[in-house]
Amino acid sequence: MTLLKREDFHTFRTAAKQALEQSSRVTSVLVCGGTGCIAGGSLKICENIKAECEKRGLSIYVGLKHHTDEEKSLHLKMSGCHGFCEMGPLIHIEPLGIMYIHVKPEDCSEIIEKTVLRGEIIDRLVYHLDGKSYPRQEEIPFYKKQHRVVLENCGKSDAEDIEEYIAKDGYAAFEKTLFEMDSEGICKTISDSGLRGRGGGGFATGRKWESARRQNAPKKYVVCNGDEGDPGAFMDRSVMEGNPHSVLEGMMIAGRAIGSDEGYIYVRAEYPLAVSRLKTAITKAEELGLLGDHILGTDFSFRIHVSRGAGAFVCGEGSALTASIEGKRGMPRVKPPRTVEHGLWENPTVLNNVETFANVPLILRRGVEWYRSIGTPRSPGTKVFALTGNVVNTGLIEVPMGTTLEKVIFDIGGGIQNGKKFKAVQIGGPSGGCCCATAEHLHLPLDFDSLKEVGAMIGSGGMVVMDEDACMVEVARFFMRFTQNESCGKCVPCREGTKRMLEILDRILDNQGTLEDLDLLEELSDTITNTALCGLGKSACKPVQSTLRFFREEYLAHVVDKHCPHCNGAKKHPVIDPEICKGCGKCKRACPMEAITGTAKQPHVIDGEKCINCGACIKGCPFKAIREA
Repeated sequence: MTLLKREDFHTFRTAAKQALEQSSRVTSVLVCGGTGCIAGGSLKICENIKAECEKRGLSIYVGLKHHTDEEKSLHLKMSGCHGFCEMGPLIHIEPLGIMYIHVKPEDCSEIIEKTVLRGEIIDRLVYHLDGKSYPRQEEIPFYKKQHRVVLENCGKSDAEDIEEYIAKDGYAAFEKTLFEMDSEGICKTISDSGLRGRGGGGFATGRKWESARRQNAPKKYVVCNGDEGDPGAFMDRSVMEGNPHSVLEGMMIAGRAIGSDEGYIYVRAEYPLAVSRLKTAITKAEELGLLGDHILGTDFSFRIHVSRGAGAFVCGEGSALTASIEGKRGMPRVKPPRTVEHGLWENPTVLNNVETFANVPLILRRGVEWYRSIGTPRSPGTKVFALTGNVVNTGLIEVPMGTTLEKVIFDIGGGIQNGKKFKAVQIGGPSGGCCCATAEHLHLPLDFDSLKEVGAMIGSGGMVVMDEDACMVEVARFFMRFTQNESCGKCVPCREGTKRMLEILDRILDNQGTLEDLDLLEELSDTITNTALCGLGKSACKPVQSTLRFFREEYLAHVVDKHCPHCNGAKKHPVIDPEICKGCGKCKRACPMEAITGTAKQPHVIDGEKCINCGACIKGCPFKAIREA
């Protein structure tokens, strides 16, 4: 079916809403179809559910149901990511509202027999906390303390069903902009909402769109950044997998706002499921006539293409991303001119990330006042975070801007694993900083402006929690190694400066550093930050800068004491070979920490807890009986 006119769209939406309401009276099983749960066996779970239904004469249907025969049937959906990744594979059973965790394929027979057919709850499959059972998702503290807006339908809808998306008012915002608003009005609405780019920079979205709208050019582009190269981040991936039409609709509205007829979604090739679902969504939108030429009988035309990247971190930067789409090597260029002036193929281009575009239809549909009622005055709305690390509940969360770290880590995340103390959280990926465990930082609001004050940034939304055992110098080296490896090499400050910084960090972690090295790290950080070509290079030193600021004592432990109680590497110590040792005692006398024990003419041993790995024993042994750590 092709929707040729606005009234055709209304007819289709009315039928879809009726089918959705009818289907809601039938038992539905939603199996989490996010990448994590698929890796855990959710596809096999789907197969087993179908097989168990066939044994019992239950008919299975997918998509919405357009007839009234409700007896002995089951609606099976493959949804997007439910977010509670720590507990996957997950399934929901509606209208009972039951959520089961850690589901295995062999559980399917019991689920069909007891829950689907008899309405019984299988207690061993529900979430438990402090001796209490939580059979329903909305009751689980992990979900209860969130505010899910962008992720609202990711775990509740069939990720590939455009009819269900339309039944839940999908594409209504696009229809509104197509028939009831002009381009200036669209840009003003987005500006009034205060929506800021969720890709990391926090730039005002409406201002960006208005700048592109004002450009006098025959060709303009809309580009969606779905590259998401931060380690441990999977926010955009989950939205593309779980609600791809929301991204398409946001891009279509942007195209209408700036006068563009073509868009590109840039997705890293390591996201094959996201690529597949986006392409399916595009195809179905084209089949309905919501994408293509003269949409719904108007003079507006728009097409969307999926462009796959090779996973280069630097391609998260706007000019490098557009160069990659053009088939060139992904390297940033000097700005100005900005992307809104000279972007893709040197034409004006609006570039936003996945989460930003997914917010747009909600703002147009529910209104500016609704959006501004969430979050803070300068950072309205919600933010999706990938919560990982040494926290009890890892997964995908969504909270209002301004929510404190304490609420995220302890209320939603469940606190630190194994009862250990919280030490720090790395926010914003390799380009972000580390906030330490002080009362001030635990009460720090998560918004664009507050994090800047402590040398951190929201970034795209990665959040890695660390416990008391983490060595913050090692954390800084991990992220520095990542950014150094991912440097495109175009500018000297980033290419050479990060290499020198990594060498210094290696030296410090080998307990061979000096106090001068700490001064050099700070000097290099300032130089790179002020002179690197692109935003990624300018922020590459934030992990080092923030750890030096808040955890300087750990650097001093390596540099001065030559021993870090948190660092696994520092626990290594020289070993005395008993076959060679003559028991002369010279190593014992040379050791400044009295870490070597032994009697004369007998092999000596080194106490690893006391040893600071200074090397004095190695130099003092005349028989070369001591080997380095």
